[in-house]
Amino acid sequence: MCPDTRQHRGAHPEDPRLFAADQLPALRAATFEYSWLLSRGYPTAAALKLCGDRHGLTERQRTAVSRAACADASRARRQANRLEVREIAGQALAVDGFNLIITLEAALSRGVLLRCRDGCTRDMASVHGSYRSVEETEPAIRLAGEALERLGASAVRWLLDQPISNSGRLAARLREMAAERGWPWTVETVFNPDTNLIASERIVVSSDSAVIEGAGCWTDLTSHLVGEQFAHAWLVDLRD
Repeated sequence: MCPDTRQHRGAHPEDPRLFAADQLPALRAATFEYSWLLSRGYPTAAALKLCGDRHGLTERQRTAVSRAACADASRARRQANRLEVREIAGQALAVDGFNLIITLEAALSRGVLLRCRDGCTRDMASVHGSYRSVEETEPAIRLAGEALERLGASAVRWLLDQPISNSGRLAARLREMAAERGWPWTVETVFNPDTNLIASERIVVSSDSAVIEGAGCWTDLTSHLVGEQFAHAWLVDLRD
């Protein structure tokens, strides 16, 4: 396997074609149809194949559809527990570290961002067992930190996936930046952050579908920052 030498979390070379304007009707139709099937209990893999084949989607386009779609009940559950970012003032937060940082890295490097059916903004980046810092990593951390400070979070607990390589290095840099800026952060690497986030009594900062569906309350800092800081972000809207 070749080492990961990427300097940015940007677009795939095929993305300008795969997510061009003429592709959006098929992508939106597939997202709607896949969500419809999920709402009626169809198996995920079979339903995605059916919709992808029907619209002639590539593997990467199918990945986008799978990230953007959700069953009606899931959407309702997520929206019921969602808090606006202005509501985190004075509150303690638990942050899904890789989820937040990688999406901001993608936004900073003009990667594809998906506006999803549940209202969240998600990226198309993939990290399979290994994370490598890119040129946008520190700007992404600064953006997140300054936003959390501006919004008045009282305490922030960052959780990173321990099994992902280089998570310890990222945790160390988060601690260093927090100390430099006086941010009230703790940073931990844990075996399964999703479980910890779902069980947390804090407000969860994440856009991960499994996390936000199980969390008691959550907020979508990513969408807030994309709307506030990235006027020219590459947003592919796959909502109904």
